Amino acid sequence: MSDRIIGPDSVSAPIPVREILPWIIFGLVMMLAIYFVGAEEGATSIIKGMYVHEWVHDSRHLLGFPCH
Repeated sequence: MSDRIIGPDSVSAPIPVREILPWIIFGLVMMLAIYFVGAEEGATSIIKGMYVHEWVHDSRHLLGFPCH
């Protein structure tokens, strides 16, 4: 038997910000990339014109997003 008692006094330390910050940044960059590849055209367009659409056109087809 163990002498260690698990109770309200044994609280684990939270994850340090410097360990989770790179994952937060990575997630935000990936969400932005998915937006530009998958939804940057038509009514949800942030940038005027078809420049972004044409730039990611092949990626859009490769990932299965319809565009025309």
